[in-house]
Formats: sequence, C-alpha cells, structure tokens
Amino acid sequence: MAISLQKGQKVDLTKGNPSLKHLLIGLGWDTNKYDGGADFDLDAAAFLLGANGKVTSDADFVFYNNLKHSSGAVEHMGDNLTGEGEGDDEEIKVDLSKMPSDIERVEFTVTIYEAEERRQTFGQVSNAYIRVVDEDTNKEVIRYDLGEDFSVETAVVVGSIYRNKGEWKFNAIGSGFSGGLAALGRNYGVNV
Repeated sequence: MAISLQKGQKVDLTKGNPSLKHLLIGLGWDTNKYDGGADFDLDAAAFLLGANGKVTSDADFVFYNNLKHSSGAVEHMGDNLTGEGEGDDEEIKVDLSKMPSDIERVEFTVTIYEAEERRQTFGQVSNAYIRVVDEDTNKEVIRYDLGEDFSVETAVVVGSIYRNKGEWKFNAIGSGFSGGLAALGRNYGVNV
C-alpha cells in the first residue's frame, strides 16, 4: 500500500527499504474544459542539483530535449503531447545506484508548454499527482495528489528525492511558479 502524502510531508525511501534502487516517477494530470482553443501540453522535467541547490551543468536538466542524464541515473521516458488516457502522462526513471555523488537532490517539475501564448495556467489543470514506484517490484511506494490550489502558475515543482545522512527521502513540494520552464531553469542555474 502506497503512502499518500500531503504538501510539505517528507518520507524515507531507502531507510526502511535498502534494496530500493530503481524508481519510476509517474506524473499525471487532467485538463479542465476551457474555451482557449489550443490543446494543453504539459511537460515533466527533472533537475539534478548539487548541495547549493543548482545544477552543476546544463546537462543536469533532464526533459523532452535531453532525455537521459550522462550518468544514466535519470531518464525521461518521452513527451506526451496530449495527456489523454488513464494513468501516468509522463514518466521519469531514476536509478539511485548510478546517482553521481555530487548530486544531493532531484526535483521533479511540470510546466505548461507555450503557456503564455496559449493563455493557459495550472488553474485549468486538475487531478495532478506524482507517484513513486519501486520498478523492481512494480509496487507504488508513495503518492502525492496536488489538489487544486493553483491559479496563475505556469509551472509546478511537484516533489523531490534527496539525500539525508546516506539515505534517500521524498519531499512532497507542490509549489507553483510563474514564468514557466524558463523561470524554473533560471532558478536552478540552467542557462536558458
């Protein structure tokens, strides 16, 4: 049975489960009906961050144009342009055993592609969630349903995994951002 988290909660991933190595991070959402005329294209991404909260290089930003980190520790499984259908809309695989030692945290984000041009915000998105699956057993370990507390934001930091005293933990963040992917990238030190 997966642990269901609330915003701000932190939970151990590896302390009680030392064999946990291969994670599937599933992100999903639905879009509300609206009259904008353009399709919604939401994009998941992962930022691999050092102790200073910044990427060590632009290659530490894994997204639809950079699907795999050079270490093999993080791999984006591809862009879903519509978000149609049940289950995860986009997935990111994480191999904790390959995580570079200088990476302290991996933050998982979702942004709306061309949000400003299409006049779209997370206020028009519902049922957003992140889940962590133990890929070796195919069991969902953690689930965090974001709720509906966004209005003008065009990007959301959904959750993160981070090192703490040699163990990996998960943090349910759910923090909205204006300015989309470019603003997120600048926040994490990516040259955009």
